[in-house]
Amino acid sequence: MPAKNFHVRQAAVSALHAWAQGQDYAESLIERHAQRRKLSSPDRGLLQAILFGVLRHRRLLDHWISKLRDGKLDPETRDVLRVGLCQLLILNLPDHAAVNETVEAGKANVRNLVNAVLRRATTSRKRLLDEVADLPPPVVHSHPDWLCNRWRAAFGKANTLALMEWNNQPAATFFRLNPLGGALASPGVSPLPGTPVAKAPNFFQLEGPLPTALLAAGAIYIQDPATRHAVELLDPQPGEHILDACAAPGGKAFLIAAALGSAANLVCTDSNEKRLPRLRDNLTRLHAADATIAVHDWTLPAPPAWHAAFDGILLDVPCSNTGVMRRRVDVRWRLQAPDIEALVRTQRLILENALPCLKPGGRLVYSTCSLEHAENLGQIEAFLAAHPDLTLQGTREALPFRDQTDGAFAARIGAAGPLTSV
Repeated sequence: MPAKNFHVRQAAVSALHAWAQGQDYAESLIERHAQRRKLSSPDRGLLQAILFGVLRHRRLLDHWISKLRDGKLDPETRDVLRVGLCQLLILNLPDHAAVNETVEAGKANVRNLVNAVLRRATTSRKRLLDEVADLPPPVVHSHPDWLCNRWRAAFGKANTLALMEWNNQPAATFFRLNPLGGALASPGVSPLPGTPVAKAPNFFQLEGPLPTALLAAGAIYIQDPATRHAVELLDPQPGEHILDACAAPGGKAFLIAAALGSAANLVCTDSNEKRLPRLRDNLTRLHAADATIAVHDWTLPAPPAWHAAFDGILLDVPCSNTGVMRRRVDVRWRLQAPDIEALVRTQRLILENALPCLKPGGRLVYSTCSLEHAENLGQIEAFLAAHPDLTLQGTREALPFRDQTDGAFAARIGAAGPLTSV
């Protein structure tokens, strides 16, 4: 008879296989497999802990597998062993559950092998963990060598180590109050399930379970404090017309609407029509349903009706996500160096195509959740060099190892008069 919770481990193995095939992101796979197996809330939490743990520590887990097993392994058996070793050596779950229930998740013809390797790990635990201190940092912290080398050149050895350690920690959950309405019109109406974040007004770090009633009422929105930098630079004022060009799922659009006092003069676009329903639902729940929502790919020219139409434009462009690897745990394995070069070209196209939409005297804020100079200040410097009629009015940067938040970059570009483009 299968072990009671083997289906959670089986779900983790299936999700890892789907992830390796490039079928979806880790967060989506958790939801899909939890629903497919009708997992309870605790079991869904266990699935997430295992899947995130394997992806965060994948390289170290593979090192341990090489120490415990001679010979080649097929991908599915390797995933079963990763799931088991993650529970034993990373999550510190009870040995009997981690071994017995993981063995059941493997195919019948490999269960003896899986059982032998995992039991060997339990008896070798101290040696395996003690030897970690002698491994290269990219193996210890499970990051690709190329990315570690890139960060070391940009930030130095100590900061790179701190950044990798940060990426492997579970991410704290933050929320922001919604001044546009909902069950909490002000902080004093009812106790808030969190503590205020210093220097980030209306942001709180969540304590305890998700406050589903407050979320459903649109009283709060789950959001990292780093998201505020771009909108604070944009500084939307009531009565202004604002464009959020890459708006889905709506977190920064909500901040803009809150600053404007309503979403009546806010236009939100996204290049993927499939993301618009979620954007619309979020804005409706957050009492910003009067925003105009449209699909537009900003690598293409803007519609003529939008030319010189906006006082402010926010470009939260597609980026490498290197500043949010703590939350997007699979980015480190999906991203390759050439991807950054391709993203830089896409970001430049978006900048060029959005620029004609500014009114004379307007401002544009470019933002990323990247740590890469080429995507951040390097991109802006190249853009300004091609547009001498523009000025850099300010920048914001958040570095996880320094600021203890997600990584983010934002730059405000001002236009003194009629704009030219190249």
